[in-house]
Amino acid sequence: METPNIVEMRQITKKFGPLKANDRVDFSVRKGEVHAILGENGAGKSTLMNILSGIYTPDSGTISINGTIHRFHSPQDSIAAGIGMVYQHFKLAEALTGWENICAGPAGKAFLNKKEIIQKINSICSEVGLALDLEKRVLDMGVGERQRLEILKVLYRGAQILILDEPTTVLTPQETLCLFTIIESLKAAGKTAVIITHKLYEVMQISDRVSIMRKGKYIATVETAGVTQKNLAELMVGQAMQMELPHVCVERRPPVLQVKHLVIDDKVCMRKIHDMTFDLFGGEILGVAGVSGSGQKQLCQGLTGLQPVEAGEILVGGEDIAGLTARDIYSKGVAHLNFVPEDRLGMGLVGNMDLVDNVFLRDYRNSKGIFLDQKKAVEMTENLVASLSIMHPGIHHPIRVLSGGNLQKVLIGREILSEPQVLIAAYPVRGLDLGVTHKVIELLNEQKAKGVGVLLISEDLDLLLEVSDRLMVLYCGQISGIVDPRETTKEELGLMMSSIDQECCHA
Repeated sequence: METPNIVEMRQITKKFGPLKANDRVDFSVRKGEVHAILGENGAGKSTLMNILSGIYTPDSGTISINGTIHRFHSPQDSIAAGIGMVYQHFKLAEALTGWENICAGPAGKAFLNKKEIIQKINSICSEVGLALDLEKRVLDMGVGERQRLEILKVLYRGAQILILDEPTTVLTPQETLCLFTIIESLKAAGKTAVIITHKLYEVMQISDRVSIMRKGKYIATVETAGVTQKNLAELMVGQAMQMELPHVCVERRPPVLQVKHLVIDDKVCMRKIHDMTFDLFGGEILGVAGVSGSGQKQLCQGLTGLQPVEAGEILVGGEDIAGLTARDIYSKGVAHLNFVPEDRLGMGLVGNMDLVDNVFLRDYRNSKGIFLDQKKAVEMTENLVASLSIMHPGIHHPIRVLSGGNLQKVLIGREILSEPQVLIAAYPVRGLDLGVTHKVIELLNEQKAKGVGVLLISEDLDLLLEVSDRLMVLYCGQISGIVDPRETTKEELGLMMSSIDQECCHA
């Protein structure tokens, strides 16, 4: 006998201005399953789940939970019906401890009984196999711990159906495996999980069924066991997809960036970059691999003036830029694409400003006089939107309504407008679907063909092996090797990522 549906969404439509984010979408979930919602960035996945979680009210359509029709006006209405959502951007009070965050918010007694609260939380942790230090303040927690805290928050409020929005975007591979174990435990405890994602291999690994959306419309629901990644990719985009990322051969030019004996300390005076020396050539993509915390962040910030350099040289065009301000370094031709997965709107974009103002953020200082050239700003924005196929409700709408993929298109498009010599791209495709990933790599390859040196930092070894000309591996703030991606393997890279005592082929 087939398990009955506990969630039924029928003919859901939601518009933002002229943009129809959901167009008569049908969606259903069975009790005790892991159900993935798959689609490209901007397909309408998060909008649909924001409707189910009470963030948005649909323009039309119905929602029923266990056979009862509901109309949610707030997240409180949704959680009362047993639905809790774990958002991609965490909603935690950093100064509070774990247990304080969990019990904060809902109306209740005037005085909290800490002992009773922690007993209840520990009971939930035991039921779903989830471990967390409840006395630890959020500001001292890592990303994986914060996500587990968000999961505990909705379970504490009685959620039987958990919605996880792009849950692995902010996680390392190790943390992703931990999350999948928690999801399996939730399923074993009789809970239901809905995962919003675009990562095909994760869908195949964790889900029971998959619903595919495309351009705001529902396409199909399939049993995961009966499909392949290629099948799902074709359903997502509506045509056959090339799964491999392109590598473009370009004649290597003289170095555009030379780093010599670089030393960078972090805020607590621990050495994060130690005696690092390498060259970045014009017309190449130099990939940077390493486990999380190997010094990638400090390297980016040191090269772009966001963190002080303790010692060493950073040469651009023969000039030492170490010690210059971020603005001066940018003026020397160093562009920085830092896609911080924990907060896409936190680095380089202002959520409440519109597309025009965000695109013009890098160029407004070049305006003559005290007034901004609005005509120029609008023209730049329209050209950018057209060339990168950025989906938006209007160039004068707040940029926060754009999907993650479109936000990253705006960032990369704005930076390449400056015609840089050096392009530092940190995690440029993290959190993006296959189609947008191809577009971003295409843009990086275009810069490479123009003679720009691209420093590409990523935790995705498959990506780095496919698109890099050379691959630099970091371990504990040092270079453990620079290798030819076409003459190495992921196993060899794994050894280099865990030790500096490797004999590496320097390309």
